[in-house]
Amino acid sequence: MNRRLPILKEEFSKLTLVEKIITVVMLPIFAVVAGAELLIAKLTGTTYNEVNIVVYYLLIPLSWTVMIDYLMKLPLLTPLFILAWIIFLWKDPMKFRDRCDWAFEKSVDFLLWFKRIGWNYVVSSVIICVVIPILVYCLLIYLVV
Repeated sequence: MNRRLPILKEEFSKLTLVEKIITVVMLPIFAVVAGAELLIAKLTGTTYNEVNIVVYYLLIPLSWTVMIDYLMKLPLLTPLFILAWIIFLWKDPMKFRDRCDWAFEKSVDFLLWFKRIGWNYVVSSVIICVVIPILVYCLLIYLVV
C-alpha cells in the first residue's frame, strides 16, 4: 500500500462536503495530466519534475509568446522568452535536473499557498495548470483566427 494513502485519506476526511465534491471532480483531471507527464518522463528517460517544468514553464508559455507576437506582428516576446530560458539554464553550473527539481518545489509551494482560500493541492493544480492555460489558449486562438 502507498505510504501516503493514509495521510491522503485523513486529509480528505477533514474536507467539507463541497470541498470533497470539488476534489472528486478535479482528481481525474489531475490524474490524467500527472499520468501523461509520468509517461512522457518514462519514454524520454527524464524525471516527472523535468517534464513538468518543460511543459509548464517552456512549451506552454513559448506557444503563448509566439501567438502574441503573431498578433502584434512584432517578434518581441518570443526572443525575450528564449533569452530568459538561456539565462535560466546557463547562469550557473547547476544541472538541468537539479534546476527543474528546484523550480518544481517552488511550483508546489505556490500551489499549496492556495490552501488559504480553501483550495487543496489537487484543486489548485487543476485550476492553475489546466483550466487557466485552456482559457488563455481559447482567448489567443480566438484572437489569432
